[in-house]
Amino acid sequence: MPIARALLSVSDKTGLADFAKQLHELGVELLSTGGTAKALRDAGLPVMDVSEFTGAPELFEGRVKTLHPKVHGGLLHKRDDKEHLAQAKEHGIPPIDLVVVNLYPFEQTVAKEGVTLQDAIENIDIGGPSMLRSASKNYASVTVVTDPADYPKVIEEMNEHGGDTTLRFREQLAVKVFLRTSQYDAAISNFLGQCKDGTRCNFTVSLPLEMELRYGDNPHQKSALYGDFKGCFSQLQGKELSYTNILDIEAAADLILDFVRPTIGILKHTNPCGVGQDDEDLRIAWQKAFETDRQAPFGGVIVCNRPLTEGVARIISEIFTDVIIAPDYEPEARAVLQKKKNLRIMKMNDAYLSAKKAPVIRSCPGGLMIMDRDHTALGLDNLESKVVTKRPPTEEEMRAMRFAWRVVKHVKSNAIVYAKSDRTLGIGAGQMSRVDSSRIAVWKAKEAGLDLKGSVIASDAMFPFADGLQAAIEAGATACIQPGGSMRDQEVIEAADAAGLAMIFTGHRHFRH
Repeated sequence: MPIARALLSVSDKTGLADFAKQLHELGVELLSTGGTAKALRDAGLPVMDVSEFTGAPELFEGRVKTLHPKVHGGLLHKRDDKEHLAQAKEHGIPPIDLVVVNLYPFEQTVAKEGVTLQDAIENIDIGGPSMLRSASKNYASVTVVTDPADYPKVIEEMNEHGGDTTLRFREQLAVKVFLRTSQYDAAISNFLGQCKDGTRCNFTVSLPLEMELRYGDNPHQKSALYGDFKGCFSQLQGKELSYTNILDIEAAADLILDFVRPTIGILKHTNPCGVGQDDEDLRIAWQKAFETDRQAPFGGVIVCNRPLTEGVARIISEIFTDVIIAPDYEPEARAVLQKKKNLRIMKMNDAYLSAKKAPVIRSCPGGLMIMDRDHTALGLDNLESKVVTKRPPTEEEMRAMRFAWRVVKHVKSNAIVYAKSDRTLGIGAGQMSRVDSSRIAVWKAKEAGLDLKGSVIASDAMFPFADGLQAAIEAGATACIQPGGSMRDQEVIEAADAAGLAMIFTGHRHFRH
C-alpha cells in the first residue's frame, strides 16, 4: 500500500523541507510537532499538529507530546491482522506509515565545556526513541528514517514502487534505527555513569560495521572496521585498507596536527622516521624529512598539513609509498599520483579534529581499557622558566627544542629525537633502554650523512642515568629537552653543566608504549 501518512519530528532539520515537499507531492499527509511543524509551515506545506491528531495537548514544556496510543497504535498495529485492524477502527486509530525522527542533540550538548547536569537531562529524548522503536518493530509495514542522508533513498523507493517502499529497504532502515538508539542510550549512560573522580563507572559502545579490512597485522588474521572512519578520512584512490593502514593513518594524522608551520612527516609502522618544515616550499620540507632516513620511507606513510602540491607529488612518486595523507590535493598533484593505482590517497577531513579528542579504547583480557588521548604537546609554555642548567638555551636551540618535543611525542618509547629547528636529524625508537635509543639515533644520523653538532636532543621520558645524555653530548648535541623526574636528575644536570649543554625539564612525560 502507498505511504499515506507520515509523522515528522526532528532536531536536525537538514534537508527536511525538500523531503517533506516531495512527500506532499506524492500525496502523503504530514503530521508534526513543535519546531518541526513550524519549519514545514514556513516552507508552505500543509501540516497537522500531533496534538490535533491525538486530541491531547502537548504537556510539561513539550516533555509529553507523542506518547499517546493514537501515535503508537498507528505505528504498531499489524496491517494484515484482522483483530488489530478492528481494534484500530474501534478506537479511531489511523495508520502512520512513515516516521521521520532524529533525536535531541544529547551528545553535542554534553560535549560542550561547562555543560550542566540540567542541560544534559533536558536533552534526553523520550518520545523520539519511543516512536523510532515502535516504527522499527513494525518495519513489516512502517518505514522509519533517522538519518537525513536517507531522505533521497526513501523518495527513490516510493517513486519506483507506487508510493511504497520495499520490505528489504524498511528492514535496513529499522536496523539502522536500533543501532542509533543503542548509541544514544550508551551516550546517556556513559555521561550519567561518571564516578566522582572523572572516570566512568560503566562504558558502553555500539558502532556499525563500516568495512571489512584487507587483513589484520598479518594476512591470515581477519579484521573489520567499525564506526565512522570515512567521516574523518576520505580515500580518494588506491587499494583497500588493512588494519595496519588504519593504525598508520591515525599515527600520521596525530603527528601532523601538532604542527602549525608547513610540515611534512614520513612514518613507518606508526613511528616518525623524518619530519621537515619550510615556510616557502613544501618540496624543501619533504627533502628535510626524507634526508633523515632514506631507507625507512620505502613502503611508508607520508603526511602533510597543507594541500599537497604537484612538485611534492612528482618527488614522492619516484619512491614506493603505501599511503599519502593531506587536507587536500592540487588537481595537478592528483593527476601525477593517479598513475600509481595501488597508492592509497587519503584526505583528512575536518571531522578528525573532533575525533582526535575522543578517548583511546584498547582491548584487554576480559574487557576494555579507556584512556584520555594524549593530543597536546605539554610543557612548552614558559620554557625560559624551566631551564635547569647553568647555561640557558639560545633562541635557535629553543626553537629546535619546541620542534623536537612535538616529534618525540609521537615516537614509540623509549624515544630519542635529534633535531634542528625545522627538521629531524636522527630518531631512535622503541628500545628497551634509553641509551640504546640515543645510540641508534646517532647511528641513523651518521648513516644519512647528517652532522649532529649543534643539534638538540628530545627524550620522551626522563633520563634515569647520565649515560643517555652523555651519548648525546658525544654526538655533538648542545641542548636537551626532557620531562625530568628521575632520582638521578642532579647527576644528569651535572653532566650537562660539565659539557656546557643547556637543558630544560618540561615536567610532562609523553611516553608511548
